[in-house]
Amino acid sequence: MSRYSILLPTYNEKENLPLTVYLIDKYMRSNSYDYEIVIVDDNSPDGTQLAAEKLQELYGPGKIVLKPRQKKEGLGSAYVHGLRYATGDFVIIMDADLSHNVRLQKCMDYDIVTGTRYGCGGGVCGWNLKRKIISRCANFLAHLLLLPKASDLTGSFRLYKRNVLSELIKCSFSRGYVFQVEMMARASSMGYKIGEVGISFVDRLYGASKLSGSEIKQYLACLIRLFFTI
Repeated sequence: MSRYSILLPTYNEKENLPLTVYLIDKYMRSNSYDYEIVIVDDNSPDGTQLAAEKLQELYGPGKIVLKPRQKKEGLGSAYVHGLRYATGDFVIIMDADLSHNVRLQKCMDYDIVTGTRYGCGGGVCGWNLKRKIISRCANFLAHLLLLPKASDLTGSFRLYKRNVLSELIKCSFSRGYVFQVEMMARASSMGYKIGEVGISFVDRLYGASKLSGSEIKQYLACLIRLFFTI
């Protein structure tokens, strides 16, 4: 039986994390999947790590693996950190803020299956006009410069074959939100097969988005670097 490792980077997700873990556990158990959840908390000041420790006590260390870091180092680097401790044949990356429906798509003959908000019947719920414009523009620029084989490059609900993700990370340099774009761009350039499934992205239940002005500047700089290096 295949094993699945779900990577959950967290920062100030104390209120969202318990329900996210509950929904993941419920879905995986109902489908008889062997799984683990690797939680990477970046020293959240709201007590997220303490909540994660309580979840580990509840579900057991075989299901909840805690690999915290000392400071906030970026979304991409959190995935890299979590992968070091993942034991699954497949790796699922998703947000811990209840934005993603817990739904597993088998890789079948694909190396990567990515959720898309912009194709295959997917969509977004709860975003204001500003968020929609930023997301659309970010995807448009990435497509224009990198010509990847996926419709949604900035989304963070994906399933990778473990060995494929490991190979992509070996080549990567980005550590923030642009990590998602780099993974798809490199996967396309390296000839990996990418499948898509439509997802309904629901805005976070608790807390505010962590996308900052510095992240946007870093995103633009990384796109230019990827354009000249891929």
